[in-house]
Amino acid sequence: MSDIYKKTVLCFGDSNTYGFNPENHGRYDEEIRWTGRLQRLLGEEYKVVEEGCNGRTTVFADPADPWKMGKPYLKPCLNTHKPVSIVIMMLGTNDLKKCYNASAEDIASGVEELINEIYEFADSKQLFRPKVIVVSPPLLGENADTVQTPSNFDKSAVERSGQLAALYRSLADRYGCLYYDAAVRSKVSETDQVHLSAEGHRNLAEGLYEVVKQCDCQ
Repeated sequence: MSDIYKKTVLCFGDSNTYGFNPENHGRYDEEIRWTGRLQRLLGEEYKVVEEGCNGRTTVFADPADPWKMGKPYLKPCLNTHKPVSIVIMMLGTNDLKKCYNASAEDIASGVEELINEIYEFADSKQLFRPKVIVVSPPLLGENADTVQTPSNFDKSAVERSGQLAALYRSLADRYGCLYYDAAVRSKVSETDQVHLSAEGHRNLAEGLYEVVKQCDCQ
C-alpha cells in the first residue's frame, strides 16, 4: 500500500516513548519499543511516527536543557509529519521532578496547553483535527525517590504520579479526546522505578492498539 493512504499516528512523549532501557541506559530495539510493537499490530494502514525525547516535559523548561520543553516543539513536529490522523500524547513523568515544583494540577494544565496547540495547528495547517489520545503515564515506583543517587524525584512525586490519571481523564472528556491510563497494564522497571520494562512496552502497545482502533479518524 502506498504511504499516501496511510493514517499517520504521531507518538509524542518522553523517554518512555523514546524507549529508554533502564537496564543499560541505552535504547530498546524497535521490536521491543511500544511504538514499534504498535506499528506491527496496526499493520500497513497506519504509519506510526516515534517522537520521544528523553527528559521532555509539557511546558516546563529543564534548567540544563530548556529545548526539551514539549510545547515549542509540538507545532513544528506536527507540521513535519502532516497530515496527522492521530496524536498519542504521553507526558507528565518528567514534570514531576523536584526542580519544577509542579502540582498534579499544574502538570495537567501543561497537557491542556498541548491539546490546544494541536487543535490550533490543525485548524490552520491541515484540513481536519487529528484525534488526540491523552495517555496518563505509568506510575512512578514507590522507591523512585531513592533508587537513583542523586534522585530527580522526591516522595511527593510518587504521590503526585498517582493523581494524574483522574485529571487527564477529565481533560480528555472536556476536549473530545480519547483517554488511556498506561498504569492499568504497564509498570515501570524495578531497576530504576521510572522507565518501562520490556513487558511494560508490550502491554502499553496492546492497550493503545485497542484505543487506536476505536478512532474514527481521517
